[in-house]
Amino acid sequence: MDRPGALTFVPAGAERQGFYRDVNLSYSALWIDPDIRLPGCERLRNLPILVNKKDAVVATLLSSLRDEMALGHKPDTAYVEHLVTLVSLRVANLSREQQRFVRHGCLSRRALGRVRDYIDAHMNSDISLSELAAVAGMAVDSFARRFKATTGLAPYAYVIEERVRRAEMLLRETGLSIGTIAFRLGFSSQSHFTTTFRRLRGMTPRAYRVNSSPES
Repeated sequence: MDRPGALTFVPAGAERQGFYRDVNLSYSALWIDPDIRLPGCERLRNLPILVNKKDAVVATLLSSLRDEMALGHKPDTAYVEHLVTLVSLRVANLSREQQRFVRHGCLSRRALGRVRDYIDAHMNSDISLSELAAVAGMAVDSFARRFKATTGLAPYAYVIEERVRRAEMLLRETGLSIGTIAFRLGFSSQSHFTTTFRRLRGMTPRAYRVNSSPES
């Protein structure tokens, strides 16, 4: 969960989706061109996703840039390049520190892509851990550890989250009944779907549909 002062790095080509409810969200985002040629930036190409890290130096650099621009000052190119270089070096160091504490490696992007495609294609069936491990081409225990290291979620929790995300789309964009949606997404019953949806989204599917309708 995002907290004040949290630092997240999302590499080029990666997708990050957030879900916020009843918040007054304020944050600073620094977008770095993947093809930029500055010292330290070449390290960003192969870094994993970093979520909710802490670094006082990066926080100070970004807040200073934000404050300058808020006052209407256009920062010099040299200043921005120097700032980007420092941020890149700090983020790379954070990644190395994280890797020292992670005992198990992550899935490759190709293996993760195969697993995600399989989940998407079999959303309405009972997806087992052994099936996902087979898709990734590794033993079950190793797959489970590497999957969580990569996504931050256990495989089962990830499948449930994907089903709820798909349910949100169906609730917003179709007139399908809640029972039909539950069946299509592999929930054992409508009550199971409702309980799971409420636990993850803080409201029932029916309430979500009402709140998402154009008239609400």
